[in-house]
Amino acid sequence: MTEDGKLRLVANVSLLFAEVPYLQRFARAASAGFTAVETWWPWPSAVPAAAEVDEFVAAISDAGVQLAGLNLFAGDMPGGERGIVSNPARREEFAANLDLVVAIAERTGCPAFNALYGQRADGGDPAEEDAVAREQLATATQRLGKVGGTVLVEPLGRGLNGAYPLTTAADGARVVEQARTDTGADTIGLLFDTFHLTTSGDDLEQVIDTHAPLIAHVQLADAPGRGQPGTGEVDFADVLERLWQAGYRGNVACEYKPTVPTEESLAWIEGVPRLGW
Repeated sequence: MTEDGKLRLVANVSLLFAEVPYLQRFARAASAGFTAVETWWPWPSAVPAAAEVDEFVAAISDAGVQLAGLNLFAGDMPGGERGIVSNPARREEFAANLDLVVAIAERTGCPAFNALYGQRADGGDPAEEDAVAREQLATATQRLGKVGGTVLVEPLGRGLNGAYPLTTAADGARVVEQARTDTGADTIGLLFDTFHLTTSGDDLEQVIDTHAPLIAHVQLADAPGRGQPGTGEVDFADVLERLWQAGYRGNVACEYKPTVPTEESLAWIEGVPRLGW
């Protein structure tokens, strides 16, 4: 929340400011008015070279913005993968990535970490996959909680992300509640993404009314299309007001695909009084 009582806007630099190379996007976001940024995992491997991590941290620091959100390694995202948390064959890879994520959290003070659940494997055992995910989310919740971080569980749009089993807010809420029970900690929460939830058929107002205590992070993109607000059918002013009235005071990330140059795509913000920088 900003000092004037508004929800703080965050730029997702994996999608916004793609007009410039990745490491330049942090400064570009700052120039556009953002004080905080988030990003998907920036590297193709779970554990990149130390020098690459140093460059990443330096780019954020030099831009004068806060890192407000970071995805854990999610596999080959361009190739269609959506997380490794539930994959029994990738336990060691997840553990190594979590070690690095904890180190980045300590260096940057980042408060939120999206752990994409992973798709069902061909010929795999869903019960085994869910058991692995339960174990690994509990570990991530405990370890990141110790450095001030919250793990995020994100439902993804049905039909757009392969055999990803969490598509609705109710799906994500079950996982979050189980992890909170397992760990006795509340440092895991639901990621409320307007595009994905709408794509899966959820009513956003009903999701807020039902699951507000679990919502730990918000991402905005219109639906259909995943463009900036105003390109689809979501009433963002209403959604954000409802979140506010339900007690949400966390960050709100612009995680959309601009249909015009990024700076032009930000014009919608003026029409949403609950948002600030």
